[in-house]
Amino acid sequence: MDASQAVTQIHWLAVAVAAIVGFPLGALWYGPLFGNAWMAATGITKERAQQANMAKIYGAKLLLNLVIAIGLAMFIGATASLQDGLFAGFMAGFTYVAAALGITYLFELRSLKLWAINGRVR
Repeated sequence: MDASQAVTQIHWLAVAVAAIVGFPLGALWYGPLFGNAWMAATGITKERAQQANMAKIYGAKLLLNLVIAIGLAMFIGATASLQDGLFAGFMAGFTYVAAALGITYLFELRSLKLWAINGRVR
């Protein structure tokens, strides 16, 4: 399959759902579950967080979530089942994202705790 076929085979509804579902999960993860631990590990204060341009951050997050979901959809193809997609997403998050963050965090001398919070499967 060439690149143009991969694009035409994308299940766009699945891509949209995958891109949007990250918002409530992130709100829980970086809110009541690990928000305080994350802020302590990064040194970000509530005051500094409130000064951020949230429209810019959430807009960029949506765009990047779409890039990730489209890329994953091109790898797994349109014939993948929901179970296949969930497994592929978990494995990509665990093997690519968490591992890459782990390497970066080692060289940046960041804490294992911060890696555990940020390295969650996206």
